[in-house]
Amino acid sequence: MKRRTLGSQGLTVSAIGLGCMGMTCVYGTPDEAGGQRTIQRALDHGVTFFDTAEMYGPHINERLVGRALKGRRDEAIIATKFGVSVEDGTTHFDSRPENVHASCDASLARLGVDHIDLYYQHRLDPNTPIEETMGALSELASSGKIGHIGLSEVDAETIRRAHAVHPVAAVQSEYSLWTRDVEDSVLPTLRELGIGLVPYSPLGRGFLTGSIKAASDLSKGDWRSGNPRFQGGNLDANLELVKAVEMLASEKGATPAQVALAWLLHQDPHIVPIPGTKRERVMAENAAAADLVLEADELAQLTSIFDPSAVSGGRYA
Repeated sequence: MKRRTLGSQGLTVSAIGLGCMGMTCVYGTPDEAGGQRTIQRALDHGVTFFDTAEMYGPHINERLVGRALKGRRDEAIIATKFGVSVEDGTTHFDSRPENVHASCDASLARLGVDHIDLYYQHRLDPNTPIEETMGALSELASSGKIGHIGLSEVDAETIRRAHAVHPVAAVQSEYSLWTRDVEDSVLPTLRELGIGLVPYSPLGRGFLTGSIKAASDLSKGDWRSGNPRFQGGNLDANLELVKAVEMLASEKGATPAQVALAWLLHQDPHIVPIPGTKRERVMAENAAAADLVLEADELAQLTSIFDPSAVSGGRYA
C-alpha cells in the first residue's frame, strides 16, 4: 500500500485508512468478531491507519481495536477521539483540560497501548476555549502519551487558533463527492498551514458504492434511515448522480467505491480517507483504490456532476 504524510508534522500513514466505528455501532447490526478479523486483514493488505473514538459504543470500539491490534501494535497508527458523549439522547461536549487528560488515560487503557498516535478533539466544546484544550493536548504530547494532535469538524478560524498554540497534524471532516463543504475555507487553510485532511464518510455513508438503491436496502436500526439524503425524492435524485460513478467504474474496471476514493486522493497529496466497513472483502477493495489513476477529464467530469448544488438533502436531519 502506498504511504502518505498527513501535512508537515511527519505523520506517515497508508494512503487509505480504515474507519472502525461501524463495527460496533450506527450502521446496522454490530459485528465485533468480523470487525476484528477485518482489522487484522487490513494490516496484511498494508493498511496502517485505524480510526476509533471513545464515544463509539461508547468505549466498545476502542477495546475492539485494541484487541485486534494486539501483538501487531508496531504496524499500526492508531487515531482516537475525545470530548463527546451522549447521555439520555443528549449530546454533551467536554474538552476541559482535566477531561482531556482523564479521557486520554482511559483510551490508553481500553486500547491497551502506551501511546496514541493521533489524538483528536471529536467536536468543539462551546464552553471551553480551544486554546485551553490545545494546552492540555500539548502537555500530553510532551509526556509521550500522544504523538500528534488532531481536530474534527472545525472551521478555519478554530484551526488557526489551535495551530497557534501547538502544531495540528490533521483535521478530520466529512468529505466526499457529495459532501464538499471543506473546499470553501477549511481545505485552503489546511494547505496553507501544512495540516493533513482525513475525510470520514468518504463514500457518502455508503451511497457512492452504488449498493443502496432504495430505503429498504438499509437494515433495521441503521442511522441512515433518518438521513434526508436517503429519503424519498432526495434518494431518487441522488441515485441519478451515482450513475456517473458507476459508469466510470465500469469503464475503468473498478468498483464505484474505488472511483469515489480515487477522486478524493487526487484532490490533495495530504488527504487520507478512512472508509469504514465490517467486511474483509470490502476493506480489500477499498484499499486497492490507492492504485487507481483517474485522468484529468475524468476528475473534472465527476467534480462537475457532483456540484454541491446538485446533491439533494442536507447532511443531517
